[in-house]
Amino acid sequence: MSSENLYERGEQMRREILGEAYVAQSAASTDPFSAPIREFAIKHLWGEIWAREGLDRRSRSIVNLALLTALNRPTELKVHLRAALNNGLSKNEISEIFFQCGLYCGIPAGSESTRIAKQLFAEIDAEAAAEVAAK
Repeated sequence: MSSENLYERGEQMRREILGEAYVAQSAASTDPFSAPIREFAIKHLWGEIWAREGLDRRSRSIVNLALLTALNRPTELKVHLRAALNNGLSKNEISEIFFQCGLYCGIPAGSESTRIAKQLFAEIDAEAAAEVAAK
């Protein structure tokens, strides 16, 4: 597959998993310094890995939440929490992932991911309430 096709497939995958708003914000915040890593990630992470048939999106989200917890990557964790919800995971399943991580990675890791998820879920609920109020 050509580099251009990988990029297009990666962008489509990001839109489906992360949502239009996130992709638009990411594009708007890209500058010459960050453009090379962003393009690399879109092509290879999203256009190749996430598009593979070996695991479904839901399973990839489970793996990502566990890995990002273990690696203590709170910024990426927040992004992938939204993706996990979009990929069909429930809040309860996400809680169980962090509980499992707490055992294998340490309680601080599981607890921190749980805190981040609670904050994000509150933001999502507020966004939904604002959309309803705007209608």
